[in-house]
Order: sequence, then structure tokens, then C-alpha cells
Amino acid sequence: MKIVIDTNILVSAILKDRTPEQVILFVAEHDQFEWLVSSEILAEYKAVISRPKFKLPIEIIEKWLMVFDLLTTCTDVDIKIDFPRDQKDAKFLACAIAGSATFFITGDKDFTEAQKFLDTIIISATDFNRLVIPNS
Repeated sequence: MKIVIDTNILVSAILKDRTPEQVILFVAEHDQFEWLVSSEILAEYKAVISRPKFKLPIEIIEKWLMVFDLLTTCTDVDIKIDFPRDQKDAKFLACAIAGSATFFITGDKDFTEAQKFLDTIIISATDFNRLVIPNS
């Protein structure tokens, strides 16, 4: 199963732990899942976790950079998506389409309307945890 993970889920996992972290760890630790990223998504992940406002220790940043390098699959995205709600988030939809993702895990309600033109299931971390992860 191919999964795309929104940056807001990643930030929640790093800063707050709980469900978003459980979801990311589950996806990363189980071979039946493939965490898809594009070069644009990977650049956003790296930029966001390095923001001074999060005050993350360098060890935590380096750990997550290693996670990205080892546990994500970079997908070539050669399509452009027009996503008027938030064009900077179109990269996630494009990655989901290009990589034939089963799930796009996000906490952003702006993506609700995108479900109409996407075969990928747009789902919250809580719902993914409840529906996909056993005994959660």
C-alpha cells in the first residue's frame, strides 16, 4: 500500500507524538506500506522541521532526516495539479496521483473537496489509525 503523508502530520508527530507518530511509525515499520514523497515534498519536510520556531534539537532533526532518506520512496511527479484551495499543497495530490497512492494522510480540511477527483483515499491520522492499524 502506498501512502502520502502531509507535512502537518509529520510536524504533529515530531512535536506532539500521539496518533500522528503512531501512524508514521506503523507505516515506516511495515513492509506492506511504502511512504511516497516527491522531491518537492521532501524539500518541504526538511525545511519545515528545520524552522527555528520549533526549537528542535539538532539530534531530532538529524534523526528525521535519516528517516526521510531511509524510509521514503521518491516518486517522479510529471503532472501539475490545479488546486485553488491552496496551490502550495497541490504537490501532495500530484504525488498521490503519480505514485498511485492508496492513502493520503492529512489533517488539512482543504483536501476534502479533492476527494472528488482522486482515487486515493484522503484520511486523517486518527481515522487511519482506527481503520488500518490493528489493535489501536
